[in-house]
Amino acid sequence: MRNIISAAIMAGTLLSISTPALADRDTPQYTSITVFGDSLVDAGNIFTLSGGTIPDAADGFFNGRFTNGYDYTDLLSIDLFGAPTVASLQGGTNFAFGGARATTTSAVPDLNEQLGLYSGYLALPQNSVDTNGLYVLNFGGNDIFNAPDDPVVEDMFIRQAAQNYAAGVQTLNDIGARNFLVTGFPVLDDPLSFTAEAYLTEELSLLNLSDDSSLFHFSYLNFFQQILVDPGSLGLPQQELGFNCQQAGQAAIDNGCVGIFSFDGVHPTAPIHEALYADLNRQFNLAGTIPEPETWGMLIFGFFMTGAVMRRRPRMKLAKSV
Repeated sequence: MRNIISAAIMAGTLLSISTPALADRDTPQYTSITVFGDSLVDAGNIFTLSGGTIPDAADGFFNGRFTNGYDYTDLLSIDLFGAPTVASLQGGTNFAFGGARATTTSAVPDLNEQLGLYSGYLALPQNSVDTNGLYVLNFGGNDIFNAPDDPVVEDMFIRQAAQNYAAGVQTLNDIGARNFLVTGFPVLDDPLSFTAEAYLTEELSLLNLSDDSSLFHFSYLNFFQQILVDPGSLGLPQQELGFNCQQAGQAAIDNGCVGIFSFDGVHPTAPIHEALYADLNRQFNLAGTIPEPETWGMLIFGFFMTGAVMRRRPRMKLAKSV
């Protein structure tokens, strides 16, 4: 009994020491989300630029997204903060533009130009780099779609895309960002994506990130292959791949495009984004939370109580083998 009482006193002492330090930390492990990318994660920048015509809600697109629901970055934001991401042209920190590339070769803000827009955002006195925020980079599809036909030039082009992609992470790290989610090249039916993914993996390995930085590299190619081979492992039904949801008609759209991989022939449907978010969360625990001070106290108390009880148990004798 004396040991148990001592353990309880010690646990209470540790709780009183630990609570002030932990009380300053937010429950979500990330305090903000900043997004750079293309149409897979555009929350409404192209929609805003086009005066609300692209993507067109009349065709089933949802709230300026290029699919029929929230994308995976929205779902993470909703889990952490109760609201989806907001396009930068609407006052938010989602700088993605449909059509954007990792190379600076399109007519819309590409990766480097989106980083420039973020610099402009930081120039405002009320804004600063959130060292506890998550920074998402989602590029590559449009680089694959628009790679030159010449094999030599094509290889140089996708290598440059991979280098720019990784360099974007380094740029953010150097100004104070510390948590990065990088999604790879997503075009499963083009062998060029696999070469580009290998280049990206190599470039990411060469980065000189801060000791306290975290880099999560997610493979779209692995995820999409898993959908083809075993959709049930991702919580999905067998997918219809021969047509897209818009082709399937209004009834399919009204049903949320369940069981259909693509919404418009290019972009994944909302159910695919939900499975994508779930897979990201399983791999990287993005929506994980930091225990509240009271929880830490209970854990510490539990550890000490368990130790006290174990010390009171008589030792078991091991029988000798014969």
